[in-house]
Amino acid sequence: MTKLSVNINKIATIRNARGGETPSVTEAAVKIQEFGGQGITIHPRPDERHITRKDVYDLKPLVTTEFNIEGNPHRPFIDMVLEVKPEQVTLVPDADDAITSNAGWDTKRNLDFLTEIIAEFKNAGIRTSIFLDPIPELVEYAAKTGADRIELYTEAYAKNYTINKESAIKPYYDTAVVAADFGLGLNAGHDLSLDNLKYFADNIPNLLEVSIGHALISEALYMGLENTVQAYLKRLAKW
Repeated sequence: MTKLSVNINKIATIRNARGGETPSVTEAAVKIQEFGGQGITIHPRPDERHITRKDVYDLKPLVTTEFNIEGNPHRPFIDMVLEVKPEQVTLVPDADDAITSNAGWDTKRNLDFLTEIIAEFKNAGIRTSIFLDPIPELVEYAAKTGADRIELYTEAYAKNYTINKESAIKPYYDTAVVAADFGLGLNAGHDLSLDNLKYFADNIPNLLEVSIGHALISEALYMGLENTVQAYLKRLAKW
């Protein structure tokens, strides 16, 4: 079964809009795990506009499932991840001023850089994943970096799902097949939702994990957090 890792950045965004500790990022993480979530994802950015450095350290002892830290591997980010030692680090090439992640890595152009950074994380025993557009040609270079997994950037799938879902998923399927050929594990995330998740999970081979934040937290406003987490788990269930 594909694991559900919940990105809790939006919890921090709401908290920071008012100041203080409400809603609590740490309490949300604990509750999500109690409700069946199989991982907690965060994406701290340099300006701390949602997840802060303090959050990263506060969450570490509370995440009993899988802790996945995403981010652009600038030196402060690298050092923080090496100190916290999450189960997984996902490298994302987003600019500091990006509203959200908007592209995967060009693994061919950045091969040497990624290889060096990934070696640091793997030497510390941290599983590594590279955020990647659904371009099969880039998978070979992702494998050459020494990464353990790739995370498919699914915005294009989500945008095109309602237009032509077969066409929308094809490049993701093709990339997943190549990833398996190179022995890379497969994650996915960005704009996956209750509407489009099941079709994606049912049709992408060897999908180990999805990371979902914005849609899940938004849907929880209407459905409640426990019900929403359970609904996502049902979408991922194979029966």
